[in-house]
Amino acid sequence: MRKFWQRGAIALMLVVGIVSGCNLTSPSPPSKLPQVRDKPKVQRRTPKPETEEPVASAANNPNLLLGNPSNAASSVASTDNYLMVKPQYALSYNNKTKTANWVSWQLNKSWMGTADRKNDFRPDGALPAAAYKVRPNDYTGSGYDRGHIAPSADRTGNEADNSSTFLMTNMMPQVPELNRGVWGDLEEYCRELVRAGKELYIIAGPVGKQGAIGKTEKIAVPTKTWKVIAVLDRQGLGIQGITANTRAIAVMMPNNASVKGSGWKTFRVSVKQVERETGLNFLSNVPPQVQQVIESKTDSQ
Repeated sequence: MRKFWQRGAIALMLVVGIVSGCNLTSPSPPSKLPQVRDKPKVQRRTPKPETEEPVASAANNPNLLLGNPSNAASSVASTDNYLMVKPQYALSYNNKTKTANWVSWQLNKSWMGTADRKNDFRPDGALPAAAYKVRPNDYTGSGYDRGHIAPSADRTGNEADNSSTFLMTNMMPQVPELNRGVWGDLEEYCRELVRAGKELYIIAGPVGKQGAIGKTEKIAVPTKTWKVIAVLDRQGLGIQGITANTRAIAVMMPNNASVKGSGWKTFRVSVKQVERETGLNFLSNVPPQVQQVIESKTDSQ
């Protein structure tokens, strides 16, 4: 009997040992992780330009009737010959000089009215981001006027048209003797022609460099300013109205005080001479044989 209990005790010990050597505990429940709520999505807005200026199409635009003198393009890869087409005029902007290469516009009675001069000089928000936007105070203390290329008085049909001429892309540094003297006299003569029933197509701009002005970026001061004007007999003739007999006025004016007291006719040259000095190609939409005749003459009326 003793042997039986001894054997049973040994068997029980063996069973207990086996059981204790095994991991029979149930697995612990998974830890509860804090729930992460989705954050509301933030709507990122593209910053607006400083001013939202209206743009227009280059196709069939009356301000480009005579052609695109530098084959300017609205491409960020062409910031030194960047085409900007506005309802009131077209231009090629040069980010190197911080001025227009040229500005082109139509002038007839439909553009002229009684709108007041706005004087709201401002940067041009339509420029590409990579281009410097000249500010009115970049001219402050320089001794040079913020000289209009397309004149304020050529766009008085309504306030928006007049305001457009005060964008800084339409300005070039001019000495007061030029801007307020012979340059302004020629501008007024053009309007006299329009009041007499003519329609004009005008291209103007700076050429050369004699120093620079500006606060943070340098704006080239031109050595001369020029203008090319095609005078059509009446409004609405279009490109077909330009013939070998069409009057063309071209001027090249020094941007210094020497012009004081002179009449604008003193500075008349041929269109060809303006092309040679600027490297631009005017009247490119005119038939070549007509273009050749018009460009070779110097106005004498």
